[in-house]
Parts: sequence; structure tokens; C-alpha cells
Amino acid sequence: MAAFRTLDQLQPKGKRVLVRVDLNVPMENGKVTDATRIDRILPTIREIADKGGKVILLAHFGRPKNGPDEANSLKPIAKVLGEHLKRPVAFAADCIGEIAEKAVAAMKDGDVLLLENTRFHKGEEKNDPLVVAGLAALGDAYVNDAFSAAHRAHASTEGLAHKLPAYAGRTMQAELEALDAALGNPKKPVAAIVGGAKVSTKLDLLGNLVKKVDILIIGGGMANTFLAARGVKVGKSLCEHDLAATAREIEEKAKAAGCEIVLPVDGLFAKEFKAHAEHRIDDVAHIHDDEMMLDVGPKTVAHVEAKLAGAKTLVWNGPFGAFEIAPFDTGTVAVAHKAAALTKAGKLVSIAGGGDTVAALNHAGSADDFTYISTAGGAFLEWMEGKALPGVEALRA
Repeated sequence: MAAFRTLDQLQPKGKRVLVRVDLNVPMENGKVTDATRIDRILPTIREIADKGGKVILLAHFGRPKNGPDEANSLKPIAKVLGEHLKRPVAFAADCIGEIAEKAVAAMKDGDVLLLENTRFHKGEEKNDPLVVAGLAALGDAYVNDAFSAAHRAHASTEGLAHKLPAYAGRTMQAELEALDAALGNPKKPVAAIVGGAKVSTKLDLLGNLVKKVDILIIGGGMANTFLAARGVKVGKSLCEHDLAATAREIEEKAKAAGCEIVLPVDGLFAKEFKAHAEHRIDDVAHIHDDEMMLDVGPKTVAHVEAKLAGAKTLVWNGPFGAFEIAPFDTGTVAVAHKAAALTKAGKLVSIAGGGDTVAALNHAGSADDFTYISTAGGAFLEWMEGKALPGVEALRA
């Protein structure tokens, strides 16, 4: 973390501090249905405000196509943010120009102001110098607390960091420290669990991980592609047969790097994909032509648990099976419980991220016991792929 300036280096008293946050929260009928991202930014806002800084929040919401529209306004979120923050949050109906300038000018030390959706200006996503300049005119310092948007080189995520003194907020700092503990400078041996439907969406991820981890545990639909590449029949299971050569290539790279690949040895087989479908448990080699594997079986779970017991660090992205419907959640839930127990016992550093992964760990009731859960989605995946994130690189001291 020495490479990044944090709030420890910022003296905010009397300063206008532009803080990029992630308020792209799920909404239904004008109400926030999951406030996780709101709660994560509260420490940064409180710290700057309590030290006498003027907190000016920048965020995007949704994907507005043609400028301002009510459906993508941040105005309703200002009220919710204020409730969680337990202090007033003012709102300005624009993020650059006269409206924003007047709202900032009216602020007193310790005040919090949320500016309107940055994506209402097309130049935001193009990192337009005029938008960057318009935003920079409102502040004396810049804090990025939105790791989830750090993979995008936009005006409010990257451009501003080159115009004003730039710092990582507490959420960004926690994420960077967790990621460094996971793959940057981890305790070895390192295990990675990668699940999900398709190998094709995670080629870069798998290619990077085989060079970084000691054990690569593959689950979900993508495990079928690797099994098929080894000559195992997979019935009607989700499988990218055209990527068999790619799977074999990844296995060769893993072998050369000394990375052990772990695939399912048994599974839950069913003829139809629905809740409580009739199913059976058997070794992967015994699947019938009219069946599909929808979860890993108890032998696989025991094997994975043994591997985790011997690891010091775990990185997890993607479930083992169709965890959304019973009984095809049993594998993911069992492994989640094991990882959580090892973490609580101080034997494992566990980092997990990705929408399906977070949902699966919440479903298992294990998320709170992991060392760190990333809500960053695309940015977390790109980091796992070994890619440089513009919003992070711009913060380097």
C-alpha cells in the first residue's frame, strides 16, 4: 500500500474534497433494495467531514443514453445516503457548471453534497478534458473510493486524479490491501476457486491464475469443458466443446507453472433444470447421455475442503453449481462453510468477489466470515486477470 496516497496523507480541513464513490445501487419503485455500497463509503465521508473538509460526492447511476433523465437521477439516493450517514446530504442537479458551482460555494466545513449523475455528461465516459476541468474547478483535492469503477478511464475515475492531489479513500484502500494479500503478496500456498458458466468469459482470468496460484479449483459449467477436454462424457451438461483445445492449453500452462488443477470427481445429475428436480449422485464418468451435471458431489466437496485446509490464501470467483435452486446449492454452500470456518480460525485469508459469488456466499450465510468480500464486479475480475486498472494506476504516489 506504500505506493498509494491514502486519507492519512490528506489534511482536509477547509478544503473542497471531491470524492468519487459508487452509488450504482439496485433500485425498485424509487427505493434502494440493497444498501451495501452505500454503507461501504460511509467511513470515508465521515472521516473527511469530521476533520472539517467539504465532502463533494461524485457518482454515476445506470447507463443514461441521451443526457439527463429522471430514471437515472441520483436525487433519491441523497436522502437514503443521509439516513445511513445520520447527517444531512445536500443535492445539486448537475455535476459541473453554474448549478454545481453555486452548491459548492454554499457549503460550510463538514458539509456533504451529492452532485448529479456524472454520466449525464457524455464527456464523462470519454474522459473529456473539458469535463475533467469542470469537475476539477469544484475541488481542492480528489479522493477515489470507488474501486468498482476503477477499471474505467473516465473523467471522474481517472482524469481528475491527474488534475488534483489524489488519494485512495478507505474503501479503496481496504480493497487494494485485500487484493494485495490475495495475489500481490500472498501467504502461500494460494488456492483459487473459479466457477461460472463459461470458460470463454474467463480465459484471461484462468491464464493469469495458473501463473499466480498453487491450486486452481474449477467448478460450475466451465468444469464440464475441462472434463470433456480430458475425454470425459458430460451428457447434456453446459459445455463449450469447441474450447477443448483451449482447456488443454490452460492445463499445460498450469503444469509448467507447478499449479495443480482440481476438477469435479462426482456430481449431482438431473434430466431437467428446475428446483427439486429428480437427481442422483455419481462419479463424473457415469453421467448418462440425457443428464446434466448441476452441482458437484460429496467426494468433490471433501477433496476441495482438504485442499483448502492445506492452503493459506483463497481467492474465489464463481459458484460450483446452480446455487440459486435447491438441491444444486449444496456444493457451493458446503465449501463456503469450510472456507469461512478456516478463516474464523485464523488459518486462511479468504477474498471473494463477483456478483454471483457474493450472492452465493450470502445464500450460504458465510460472507461475513470471509476476510474480504469485493462488491466491485468487473473491476475485481479485471484485477484477477492481471490487468492494470486506470483508476488505481492514477492514484500511485
